[in-house]
Amino acid sequence: MEDKKTILQYDVQQINHLIRNRRSIKPEKYNNKREVPSFILDEMLENANWAPNHGLNQPWHFVIFKGEGRKKLAEFQANHYKTHTPIEAFKQGKYEKQLNRPEKATYVIAICMKRIERTRIPVVEDIEAVACAVQNMHLTAAAYGVAGYWTSGGVTYTQELKDWLGLGAADQCLGFFYVGYTDAPWPTSPRKPMSERVEWVG
Repeated sequence: MEDKKTILQYDVQQINHLIRNRRSIKPEKYNNKREVPSFILDEMLENANWAPNHGLNQPWHFVIFKGEGRKKLAEFQANHYKTHTPIEAFKQGKYEKQLNRPEKATYVIAICMKRIERTRIPVVEDIEAVACAVQNMHLTAAAYGVAGYWTSGGVTYTQELKDWLGLGAADQCLGFFYVGYTDAPWPTSPRKPMSERVEWVG
């Protein structure tokens, strides 16, 4: 039997530590006075491009809002909430949160799935591939000590957002990924034992 050390190509302990310490950190905890360097974003995107995907469809498509672009996104989602919410259900705090949230991050990335014409790959598998791409981005950010947060609330699944992003009829927006620095302590997170989530056959 081969010795474990002789077959390792990478530092598995560091990889394990990175995966197990990745966290979702909401933009309300970001320090928006410190910007995430563009080279980190470039690496996040490049690593996203190497996610597994059926048929090499590479269905991921990212729209990145930075600088004044964040304000455009904020105004779009806040106005959508205001115009599509009945007066009796409208909450000023929620409106202001949508108006202010994007500018707390250095970048806000619209996570999109674009379909290839006449592909035989099921839609769900393209969605899964995009999710893998986002995980690659999140792990890369965490490796640099950069906070990330994937959210799918608000305007995410609306036709208005699809039109605004220029997505086709078969395409989908799967949420927004916020990227920024945080001054808050890196959070911990509980997990149930893996033994409770595994079933062996044979």
